[in-house]
Amino acid sequence: MSGKRKRVVLTIKDKLDIIKKLEDGGSSKQLAVIYGIGETTVRDIRKNKEKIITYASSSDSTSLLAKRKSMKPSMYEELDRAMLEWFNQQRAKGNPVSGPICAKRAEFFFYALGMDGDFNPSAGWLTRFKQRHSIREINIRNERLNGDESAVEDFCNNFRDFVERENLQPEQIYNADETGLFWKCLPSRTSVIKGKCTVSGHKSVEERVTVMCCANATGLHKLKLCVVGKAKKPHSFKSTDTSNLPVSYFSQKGAWMDLSIFRQWFDKIFVPQVREYLRSKGLQEKAVLLLDNSPTHPNENVLRSDDGQIFAKYLPPNVASLIQPSDQGVIATMKRNYRAGLLQNNLEEGNDLKSFWKKLTLLDALYEIAMAWNLVKPVTISRAWKKILPTVEEKEGSDFDEEDISVATVATILQHTKGLENVTTETIEKWLEVDSTEPGYEVLTDSEIIRRAQGQTDESSENEEEEIELIPEKHINHAAALQWTENLLDYLEQQGDMILPDRLVIRKLRATIRNKQKMTNSSQ
Repeated sequence: MSGKRKRVVLTIKDKLDIIKKLEDGGSSKQLAVIYGIGETTVRDIRKNKEKIITYASSSDSTSLLAKRKSMKPSMYEELDRAMLEWFNQQRAKGNPVSGPICAKRAEFFFYALGMDGDFNPSAGWLTRFKQRHSIREINIRNERLNGDESAVEDFCNNFRDFVERENLQPEQIYNADETGLFWKCLPSRTSVIKGKCTVSGHKSVEERVTVMCCANATGLHKLKLCVVGKAKKPHSFKSTDTSNLPVSYFSQKGAWMDLSIFRQWFDKIFVPQVREYLRSKGLQEKAVLLLDNSPTHPNENVLRSDDGQIFAKYLPPNVASLIQPSDQGVIATMKRNYRAGLLQNNLEEGNDLKSFWKKLTLLDALYEIAMAWNLVKPVTISRAWKKILPTVEEKEGSDFDEEDISVATVATILQHTKGLENVTTETIEKWLEVDSTEPGYEVLTDSEIIRRAQGQTDESSENEEEEIELIPEKHINHAAALQWTENLLDYLEQQGDMILPDRLVIRKLRATIRNKQKMTNSSQ
């Protein structure tokens, strides 16, 4: 008679490993044998997959997840949710978070949430809060976190030791960072209002997306921009397949990056594209992604390839604002390229800015922002790493001034833009910097944190997205496309000033459509 199986209690990290193996096609029976557990336990882990990943993503420490064996909730669940949201935001901003500050904030949320009884935010409560959420450390004293110069040197030395120890080349070291972009914000003669930029006396509705840039330390591998918009299928996309867009597009009801989207991007886009690039360079398929402490960035345990060779590493909150590469002119250059490109397009089309603004769609903006990212030179990116990796070689003769879109450049374009010929340099500078401090994650007020902790949601945002998605798609068949092409060719033939290459491009397109039409007809 076989002995009774010894009871095994899995850690959160074990459960994450099992989820990874299940996603890769592993069977419940095999995993039960490997981990010494019952098949029912494996099935329960599969059932609670999202809950486990969400918990791990919001945790602060990889080592603590390897020890923690339960996701036991607090007896004050609403207070716990509010405090975790507040704590993550403070860390992301690089603000000091000490024990006394946490205790004072916890007391505020307890009463603001209308909870019953007495609450004592003691040292014991703080310790349990940290354990529940695998938080590494909360400073005992009030210390200045944001922009700690002495901590920069310590981190850089440690990171260089890590790079040497892991035998990583600059091609294998990446950084990603999000920013908000007001894509429909255009300059005016008088002022720029964040999110609602005045255009010749008229105001636009707020149009905002989150954009994430990612590149390696050489600047030679720039991944497609990751863009988060509000709707799954914006009206301007029509029949456009999102997989064919020049960016990686995701949707979220507030157009914010979140933990789920970031994990999808890491697993489905970052890891495969990095592997492909490193293979093409004959390098080991091993890489590190350096990130800041944004609340939308999951725990290191979650951001790891199946073989563990491509993984994330976090900048300490007290140094991120000073040395994160993307914040050292990379994102700013991309945004300036985007806005200058919009003005140049308007000039070439011969429109007044008001009519151009009305016609501008999100699809137009995505193509323009992708072009703006392509125009960011490798040297701009490699120089952004100089504080962390001073050995990264720079191309000779390169200069930031040659790279950057200056106020003077924009002023020159505006001199030819009807109604904006005399815009001041101060207004131009404000317009170029309108969203320079706009985060890629949702920053909540205390009132919003309380509502979210109580499970209240913004129904209007959800309804708005549903309305956008209900717009039917328009299907264009081969015959219609061919007719439009014929009409366009007739138009070009009638224009004496149209150059030959323009007509050749359309003729080639016509031939492609005809071939597709023949293939469709022959298969029927």
